[in-house]
Amino acid sequence: MAGTEAKPAGITYPAIDDLLEKVDSKYTLAVYSATRARQINSYRQEMKSGDGNITNIGPLVPSQPEDKPLSLALEEIVEDKLTFTRE
Repeated sequence: MAGTEAKPAGITYPAIDDLLEKVDSKYTLAVYSATRARQINSYRQEMKSGDGNITNIGPLVPSQPEDKPLSLALEEIVEDKLTFTRE
């Protein structure tokens, strides 16, 4: 492709192989990342309300407002900002 740079984004970053090294199965990854994405989304909603009642932790990686919560959650997992332990 002329004039483009091959730098995949979205579902290809972080790579699924890198993510699966951090958890024990793809099902665990789905639940784990979805839970964290909901926390990030709730944090953003709390920040928008402006009432000062913040109960969730925001993104642990550099982010922009347009970044999707699930993408941020996956980046946090691959960068070891979150760790998974099975009880």
